[in-house]
Amino acid sequence: MSAPVLFRSFPTVLAGAMFLAALVAGQAAMAQDPFGTPTEKIAPDLHLNGFSPLLEKDTPLRHGKTVRMDARLTEKGAVMTYGLSWRVFQPIAGADGKLPLLASSEGGSTRFDLAPGEYFVNVAFGRAGATKKLVVPESGDPEPQTFVLDAGGMVLNAVSGADMRIPPDELTFNIYSNDVREDGERGLIMGDVKPGEVVRLNSGTYHVVSNYGDVNATIRADIQIEAGKLVEATIQHKAAKITLKLVSQEGGEAIADTAWSILTGSGDSVSESVGAFPVVILAEGKYTAVARHKDKIYQRDFTVTPGRNQDVEVLLEE
Repeated sequence: MSAPVLFRSFPTVLAGAMFLAALVAGQAAMAQDPFGTPTEKIAPDLHLNGFSPLLEKDTPLRHGKTVRMDARLTEKGAVMTYGLSWRVFQPIAGADGKLPLLASSEGGSTRFDLAPGEYFVNVAFGRAGATKKLVVPESGDPEPQTFVLDAGGMVLNAVSGADMRIPPDELTFNIYSNDVREDGERGLIMGDVKPGEVVRLNSGTYHVVSNYGDVNATIRADIQIEAGKLVEATIQHKAAKITLKLVSQEGGEAIADTAWSILTGSGDSVSESVGAFPVVILAEGKYTAVARHKDKIYQRDFTVTPGRNQDVEVLLEE
C-alpha cells in the first residue's frame, strides 16, 4: 500500500518507558479501512450497556420507510465499505431496563425499513463507535444518515533493550482509559491485546500497559490516537530473560529438584519456582538468586541488563 509514512521518536513517556510510532496518513485509498482486514470480534455490550443483547441475524423491519446510513472515519473521509456493525433500538426501555433492539446489519453502508417514529442508531467499528437519535417523519422521505466515527487505530509491539524483538507469546498489552476514576483506577477498554493486533478506537489518548513475562517487567505509556490514522507503537522494555541453574561447578549440569526464590536488592521476593533451570523475565536491576536443595540454601547476587539474556549459575558448595 502506497502511503507517506512519518517516523517519529518520542521521548520517555513515563519512567523507563519509550515508544516509537509511525503515523500512517488516512488517504483516500486507505480511508475505507486503513487498518487492514478486521481481526477482532466486537463485544456484544460495546457502547450498548443500556441496550438489549444483539440479534443473531440481520432483522430489518418491514413495511416502513427506507433510511440509508453510512459511516466515515473523519468528516471528510471516504464512506466505509466494511467492518461496521449497525444496531437500531427503540427509544423506550423495556421491562429489563434496556432499549429493545429492532434491527441490525453488518458490513458497510446499510438500509433499514423503519416505521415513522423515533429510534437510537449505533454504529461500531471495532472498539470505536457512535450513537445518535433518528426521527423517521410521518410524511416525506427520511434523510440519509451519515455517522462520523472520529476513529483511528493502534498496533502495539515491544522490544527488550535497544532492539531485541520480544517473542509474541511472552508479551501482552492492556489498553485503559486515560482518565483516572475517583478510586484511583482506570477503566479497562481492552485486555490481553496481542502484538501486531489492530485495535480500532475513537480518537483520544489511551493508557497502555505492556507486560513482558509475568513477574515485574511492566512498562506504561500514554498513546494518542488520531482520527483516520494508524499508530504503530513499539514499547521499549528494560528487562531480560534469566535462566537459573544450581551447578556443582561452573558450566556444569543443572541439578534437579531445586526450589528457587528471586529477591530484589531491597530483599522483596518477586518470583518463586521449582526446577533444574527455570526461566524468569525480570526488569533491569540488582537481584539475589536463592536456591534450596536438600535442606541447604545457596545464593548468588546478579544484575539484569536490558536486552541481555543470561544464565545465572549458583554454585553448589560442599
